[in-house]
Amino acid sequence: MAKQQKTKGRHAKIILWSVVTIMLGATLLPLTGYIYVGVTSASAQATEESNPRANYWRAVREGGAGYVASQGPYTTNTLIQNGGQNWRQIRNGPVSTYTPWLLAAVIGAILIFHLVRGRIKVTEPRSGRMVERWGMGERVLHWYTAILFIILAITGLSMLFGRTVLIPLLGPEGFAAWASVARLAHNYLGPFFAVGILIEIVWWIRHNIPNATDMKWFAQGGGILTNTHPPAGRMNGGEKLWFWIICTFGVAVVVTGIILDFPNFEQSRETMQLVNIIHTVAAMVWIAVAIGHIWIGTLGSEGSLEGMTTGRVSEEWARQHHDEWLEQVKSREQS
Repeated sequence: MAKQQKTKGRHAKIILWSVVTIMLGATLLPLTGYIYVGVTSASAQATEESNPRANYWRAVREGGAGYVASQGPYTTNTLIQNGGQNWRQIRNGPVSTYTPWLLAAVIGAILIFHLVRGRIKVTEPRSGRMVERWGMGERVLHWYTAILFIILAITGLSMLFGRTVLIPLLGPEGFAAWASVARLAHNYLGPFFAVGILIEIVWWIRHNIPNATDMKWFAQGGGILTNTHPPAGRMNGGEKLWFWIICTFGVAVVVTGIILDFPNFEQSRETMQLVNIIHTVAAMVWIAVAIGHIWIGTLGSEGSLEGMTTGRVSEEWARQHHDEWLEQVKSREQS
């Protein structure tokens, strides 16, 4: 009897300790995962810190000077120039993100204005009397630069946004073929465009000096929002503004484009990266303003395109948009 009770007591202890062991195991075993992760992370970090290869590439990314066997205008004895990563982040980040919104805002504003206000028409009926506004040389120069501007804008936008916009449309192979053509056209036509812009500035700068009449023109909004006809000489305030956009943003695009096109001046990588960002941002601003210029010269204003295609405008158009210039023309004819 006593032996049986002793045996039962021993069995009860075994069961009790078994239950305690199971409970402790169920509670503590899941925590070993955290311990393992912590140990593994610490081990990996220690390995990385002590890994000679990791330390080597970390030092390389710091841009320390060394020796490279390659020779050329871009060689700086730096194996990896970390500024390239910064350039890529700026180009593919803020530049590629915000500049399309600038173009979209301009196009949207023009579309809304055109739908609400409509085309700016000549208020007087045409009498048939014409006035010469642009000579043959001026028109050839204008269309020379305008056509090159459009080609360079299309090819430049293709290279900037092609991966996002064109690859889904053309596929990788189609985009690669187009990108090759666009790059060559952009690089080879750029210098010819630069020559045209320089000639335009020299030829037309005397007509684009700001004066008091321009202030009156801007004060009346150019007569675009109302039916008023503010005074203007041969170039009105808006045309002068476009000219000085060419002289600032346009010249910035041209100069940076030449620097990018001809690396023979031994430009450093940092210089080329900075110039590329300036070239892109200035070009996007120029394109945005050009969209407004193209619209007002074609669909936006009746009779404006006629002057740049035939060289002559109606006397009624001239009186409405450039009254002071028309009076000067008539004075010269009478003298």
